[in-house]
Amino acid sequence: MSADGREANHWFDDEAGPVVRPYAMTRGRTSHAAQHRMDLIAVVVAEPGGGDPEADHALSPEHVDIVERCRDAPRSVAELAAGLDLPVGVVRVLIGDLVDGEYVRVRRPVPPAQLPDESILRDVINGLRAL
Repeated sequence: MSADGREANHWFDDEAGPVVRPYAMTRGRTSHAAQHRMDLIAVVVAEPGGGDPEADHALSPEHVDIVERCRDAPRSVAELAAGLDLPVGVVRVLIGDLVDGEYVRVRRPVPPAQLPDESILRDVINGLRAL
């Protein structure tokens, strides 16, 4: 026992509430088949006819929360992880489950090779200024 009367091995805060480990949320999975497509800046969009995730008993409250957040507005993977206060790897697995269930879809960012060259943009700006 410590000086304040607590047990010495009492290592957690009583007010923290129940703690769910990340591997429990993902059922032990550390990746998902669709995970390779999910960069931090990939945008998650709720499917318009995706149905009610709360009615699907296979989904966790975190799954439902992701769908609800994406219904308000499309969100990036990083934004969802920060808003849910979960590791990015966990959020990627949860999003993969939602993609499989057709509740959300993931839009990949535009690859840098497909973006216009900076010199072309400068020429367009200069041409517009000349008008």
